[in-house]
Amino acid sequence: MTQINDQMSAQLLTVSGRVQGVGFRPFISRLAHKLELSGWVKNRAGQVDIFVQGLPFSLIQFEQQLISSAPPLARPVIVQSLPERLANLSSFTILSSEEGAFDEIHVPPDYFTCDDCLSEMRDPTERRYRYPFINCTQCGPRYTLIKRLPYDRINTSLAGFPLCEACLAEFNDPNNRRYHAQPLACPRCGPSLSFKQGQQIMAGDNDGALNLAVQALKSGLIVAVKGIGGYHLVCDAKSEEAVVQLRSRKHRPDKPFAVMLPWQGRDGADSLHEVAEPNAQELSLLTDPLRPIVLVDKHPGSTIAASVAPGLNQIGIMLPYSPLHHLLADDFGGPLIMTSANISGEPVLTESVDVEQRLSTIADAFLHHDRPIVRPADDSVFRMTAGKLRPVRIGRGFAPFEFTLPYAVDYPMLAVGGQLKNTVAIAFNNRLIMSPHIGDMDSLRSHVVFEQVIADMCRLYGVEIKTIVCDAHPDYRTSRWAAEQGLPLTRVYHHHAHASAVAGEWAVTEPMLVFTWDGAGLGADGSIWGGEGLLGQSGQWQRVCSFRPFRLVGGERAGHQPWRCALALLWATGENRDNFSKAHPLLFSAWQKQINSPLTSSVGRLFDAASALLDVVQEQSYQGQAAMMLETLSTDDLDMPPLRLYKSSDGICLADWEALIDILQDDRHSVQTRAGQFHASLAGTLLNQAQLIRNEHGVNKVGFSGGVFQNKRLLDQAVNLLVQHDFDVFIPERVPLNDAGLSFGQLIEATAQGNRSF
Repeated sequence: MTQINDQMSAQLLTVSGRVQGVGFRPFISRLAHKLELSGWVKNRAGQVDIFVQGLPFSLIQFEQQLISSAPPLARPVIVQSLPERLANLSSFTILSSEEGAFDEIHVPPDYFTCDDCLSEMRDPTERRYRYPFINCTQCGPRYTLIKRLPYDRINTSLAGFPLCEACLAEFNDPNNRRYHAQPLACPRCGPSLSFKQGQQIMAGDNDGALNLAVQALKSGLIVAVKGIGGYHLVCDAKSEEAVVQLRSRKHRPDKPFAVMLPWQGRDGADSLHEVAEPNAQELSLLTDPLRPIVLVDKHPGSTIAASVAPGLNQIGIMLPYSPLHHLLADDFGGPLIMTSANISGEPVLTESVDVEQRLSTIADAFLHHDRPIVRPADDSVFRMTAGKLRPVRIGRGFAPFEFTLPYAVDYPMLAVGGQLKNTVAIAFNNRLIMSPHIGDMDSLRSHVVFEQVIADMCRLYGVEIKTIVCDAHPDYRTSRWAAEQGLPLTRVYHHHAHASAVAGEWAVTEPMLVFTWDGAGLGADGSIWGGEGLLGQSGQWQRVCSFRPFRLVGGERAGHQPWRCALALLWATGENRDNFSKAHPLLFSAWQKQINSPLTSSVGRLFDAASALLDVVQEQSYQGQAAMMLETLSTDDLDMPPLRLYKSSDGICLADWEALIDILQDDRHSVQTRAGQFHASLAGTLLNQAQLIRNEHGVNKVGFSGGVFQNKRLLDQAVNLLVQHDFDVFIPERVPLNDAGLSFGQLIEATAQGNRSF
């Protein structure tokens, strides 16, 4: 560095955005050295402060390259650049972090293993050869190991692993890619693997533990493996016997499993083409640093066991993202089942004691490690619908999900989501942060993690919640919890939240028509909605479209037993006969007397009824099974007439589903054809409802939200029809269509309402 002289000047910069956990301070240090600038950089809660001094031209270059040459994972924004007095500094240093304002905190997600670390891990001459926890400033876990901010090692779950002399030298070397890499570790000073099978325990030997796990997998056993955000249950994906065994033990007879493939070939996807047929977008996301699970069409010659995704033509695929996963997949040499280690519907398990106790009847062996997981994060899941890859579930790599509001909220708010596929979200200033997937709220563990995630988000972002937003259904566990907190409470109707989710993501402020089709949600009239068209904008939704209501036989049980939905339709049309052997003689009497038979307009339950009438699925072992099976076997049939529309007494445009019964029971056509006709009829009905509302209200913007629209066949057909008829179409691309997006929509809706309570 040059000595201070009259030609020098100094600048103090404040940089916000994603600048923590991405190697930003080491990058700044290297850039300053390159441009011969002196000064310092330090973390201050969610921002980075930089003081630089030197020649004016070099300072200009510094500001430009700070943005243009930033690390790949960084998203810096210069929020302030002010001239400053020269200081008596001869070098550039990284100062200790300090606490500060939380307004601009950006908690980084968990990252994949970068190419440099992967290459090093596979090099026998390197001291981190085959080390399962290798990382650098550009890769490795973040969200699941950060206890608090600023992002320093002392504030992570690696605080209990002091750096050895060699790692400390790398950590302090400005020219090393591990300069100030907070999760830095090596075999000498970092976390390690252990293997347990019965009385056999292998600890302190990474390769030994890993080899035993691979041997167990090759022997057809089921191994619980600790990853970044929790444990996976792992077995040989080619072994029908192993997969069937896992299904039997986990009491998961049909729900598809995800499969992890080894990273092979130049682009890592050589093994992928042997089992699946991804398009260009799917392949790009599979190999992206975020590494989610992507639903991809099966390859006709795939060697994956049929029981991995029974009855479906797509399979959930992911490629390795952590060093341990790379080593496991490489050593095994084939596809592996990688499903969340949990009791179905609960958050993924993270503690070895819990896993061994709760999954002792499922897993034959356990591959543990001693790096603590601060909070769980399931794998993210994406599917291609209407020409775009859209999230089904957000988790590792994508969460916390951050969204900039076009306005500032008056005080910090918390939205607690729904009962199923729960996520939570907070809003403060002009920011909205949504959590990773938590799970269904039917268990004690789900509730514990729900509360933990809320507490963690508030602590990490320095937020003290002043008001809560929940679903209008008073019996949701999330709604009951919200009511018990003693804070001002805003209740948002389920489908209003769905509609506001799409309007909020696309920042649509003028009136639009949003179709919100799903399984169930409490409506403003007290009935169970699920086939609605809502007109307006966030905070001002009006129900203008729906379906002819019918009474569900057995209430909530109908969601698990599609034959009940079929009976409801048959009985409503005067067909008083026992079409299904499982129907109890007293059911019809209870239905007639409206006992435990609530009214619904749910399209999700129409899908269930169709599946039962076609004898595809009579009993569902997982949510959405009937609709997914129906979609899979359907043929394309775009010539079906739409359903009859009529106006209710209160002016709502209703679609009459009665014609569907004849279509579904017409055995002159194959089951595949009738299933295709069912989809086409609903898509045409949606178009006709949209045209009617456009004619009456002049609205040309149409949105989609709700779990039913995860159906690729239905959504593709409906969107194509709308586009052909010159509608502007809006579908969420960052927020899930299903109930995982409710917390996001609740905050959009509540802020638009002006935080009114009711």
